[in-house]
Amino acid sequence: MEEDAGGKVKKFLYINRKAPYGTIYALESLEVVLISAAFDQDVSLAFLDDGVYQIVKGQHTKPIDVKNFSPTYRALEGYDIEKLYVEKESMEARGLKEEDFIVPVKVIDTADMAELMESQDVIMSF
Repeated sequence: MEEDAGGKVKKFLYINRKAPYGTIYALESLEVVLISAAFDQDVSLAFLDDGVYQIVKGQHTKPIDVKNFSPTYRALEGYDIEKLYVEKESMEARGLKEEDFIVPVKVIDTADMAELMESQDVIMSF
């Protein structure tokens, strides 16, 4: 784990709020997370708003002529990134259920998401 000057492990939270395609935010976030994993940081990912669509199963991107990068989320476990959170309200507002996701996630409500954010040393939002 990445340690600060005091020897404490730093906690990094990457917040994903954008739909997976149409902007570079989702792919850039995933790339930053994978790079961070190489430095043994305590990494968590949170999916809120349209970011919940990034991890939905069965994405078909051929009609929009872009690469489907959603299967890459399954590789996170190999990098010891296993703390993935979905905001319950964002998921439900989009008609999604926990079983719709390509990777195991912990569904938490807005209050618990705020607590998670408060417990982090570094937060990056995409």
